[in-house]
Amino acid sequence: MHQDSGLLGTKIQGYYLVGTLTEKKIDLNEEDRKHLLTVLLPYLRQLHEEQMIEKETEAKRQGISLSELQVGQADCSHEERIYCDNCKTSIFDYHRSCQECFFDLCLVCCREIRQGKLVGGAEPVEFEFISRGLKYMHGGEESTSKKINVESKNDDRDWSRSSLKVTSDGSIPCPRVDGGCGHSYLELRCIFPDDWISELVKKAENMAKAYNLDDARQTSNQCGSCFELDGNNNNVGNENRIKAASREDPSDTDNYIYCPRAIDLGLKDVKHFQWHWSKGEPVIVSNVLECTSGLSWEPLVMWRAFRKINNKKQETHLAVKVIDCLDLCEGDINIHQFFTGYSEGRKDFEMGPQLLKLKDWPPSKLFEERLPRHCAEFISSLPFKEYTNPYNGVLNLASMLPDGVIKPDIGPKTYIAYGIPMELGRGDSVTKLHCDMSDAVNVLTHTFETPLDADLLAQIKYLKGKHLEQDRKELYHDGQGEEANAENGKITDLENTLLGYDSVEGGALWDIFRRQDVPKLQEYLKKHFREFRHVNCIPLHQVVHPIHDQTFYLTMDHKRKLKEEYGIEPWTFIQKLGDAVLIPAGCPHQVRNLKSCIKVALDFVSPESIEECIRLTQEFRTLPINHRAIEDKLEVKKMLIHAMGNVVGQTWGKEGTELLDQKKGKKKAKAKL
Repeated sequence: MHQDSGLLGTKIQGYYLVGTLTEKKIDLNEEDRKHLLTVLLPYLRQLHEEQMIEKETEAKRQGISLSELQVGQADCSHEERIYCDNCKTSIFDYHRSCQECFFDLCLVCCREIRQGKLVGGAEPVEFEFISRGLKYMHGGEESTSKKINVESKNDDRDWSRSSLKVTSDGSIPCPRVDGGCGHSYLELRCIFPDDWISELVKKAENMAKAYNLDDARQTSNQCGSCFELDGNNNNVGNENRIKAASREDPSDTDNYIYCPRAIDLGLKDVKHFQWHWSKGEPVIVSNVLECTSGLSWEPLVMWRAFRKINNKKQETHLAVKVIDCLDLCEGDINIHQFFTGYSEGRKDFEMGPQLLKLKDWPPSKLFEERLPRHCAEFISSLPFKEYTNPYNGVLNLASMLPDGVIKPDIGPKTYIAYGIPMELGRGDSVTKLHCDMSDAVNVLTHTFETPLDADLLAQIKYLKGKHLEQDRKELYHDGQGEEANAENGKITDLENTLLGYDSVEGGALWDIFRRQDVPKLQEYLKKHFREFRHVNCIPLHQVVHPIHDQTFYLTMDHKRKLKEEYGIEPWTFIQKLGDAVLIPAGCPHQVRNLKSCIKVALDFVSPESIEECIRLTQEFRTLPINHRAIEDKLEVKKMLIHAMGNVVGQTWGKEGTELLDQKKGKKKAKAKL
């Protein structure tokens, strides 16, 4: 599908090749060039192989040799990008397209159709939520039962998925052909000039030979810098790591997380980081705000700065969108009232703590424009800028996209929310379990501990008792409710003991799961999903994907049961003020705010994570077409192509634009004849 950028209203769309593109040049030293070449070349070859298979299929269909095949150029404009109409995956080059109705199909869908196993772009599912009244959410009786249908996106198909099939000669008919399209089959098209990626592969392979590089990356099981032995072969530890798990398997060597201080980082630490990062381990860098100018992240300071910029633009926005953590519903609030509650706290209708999260303020695409000094301050705080700098990170694939391409919305983005130290079990200030398609860095820039007086603590205890009683009746049917009640008194003490909660510095509790533990984690959630509540505190009644649905938060009790039943546990740690948490792509994680917090996050794409990013792209495309996570917002394959072009010096730029213009000119001249 050709999608107009104005319809999306975000920065994630756009793959523009018509007109002038200026290839972004990132200065790479020889070591960085070798690293990128070693890691990325195997995946470039895979993309090229997929294209060659499709070209061979097309040549066979036409009854000509591969050398005779001429692949037509896609006709896309400055104001659109191309994505697969079936699975919503962004199309970066070769694809099949209807020249009448502009129906586009990615190569993966083409392959699945020919194999008779089309899994991409599954049929939509019905999402609905129920409201049982306010009192129900705090353990009271149901006062109403009202179904709330959620308006789905991306499910407006005017064609049948069953009509995607292959004919005897290998053609794939346009699925709209019976609906008045009039065009017979989908034609093979390319976005880059034909054979441009083939040339890129040749140059990359020649460079790899010149450098005498080996594709295989070997890493030891232990990091020499972290595991130092004394004379008796005992591990003497390292001050640059923290214990975050207690996995009992002797083969597990990753119970600790690499955690250097920002002020101590040097060139040698990049190699240390790369070792852990290549293993898919998170990294924490402490005290990153010490490396900045000291700009205040006080919420009202941010608000005044935002208002000053807005006044220059003659705009006023006094109301903001917030999410109430109890019912997970969206509402409006005066921004000054929100920030007052940030420091003083707010109470809900049952006089318990009301925990609110600010929704997308300022909008991520406007953060740099509306809070320019804070954006610059955040960028300056980032550790390992080779990876995290969004503008010129030499090992950040997202920074290598051409200047003429509208890029993915990778941030920065603020997360501002209330929080309290004890786990409520219902209505907690959390980011639910999810898995990002890219790497991310998250910096805790401000915290405030709201007061909890004796009356509020007593009300919290009373409400938790009502919650547990309601859970026993509705969620458990095999005696587990009594177990939950018995464990209730132990949980907070266990959390404090396990995590060493520091009431002065601690801001947010993180749980990050290893990639290799994802299958068991999903199995646990599928088994126990009826023990969780979601919107309006209603028990979950369906699971499409246990992680990508973002409907679960594992309490201390569930984490304990997860380890007992499946033998896995996350890295669990507390993010302190000034900590930068780096999360590898593909690691499911969840966060609970222990205080009112301001965090700023940014996505990036490291070469070490390219395999996981591509795998997740394939996984997301198999979700139902109206699922919140199906759309390919990252376009990692496009990043891969331009990053490799940067490595070998094959830029798109003027050369590619001129070649494309020549092809279009020939096409138009032929049409006139």
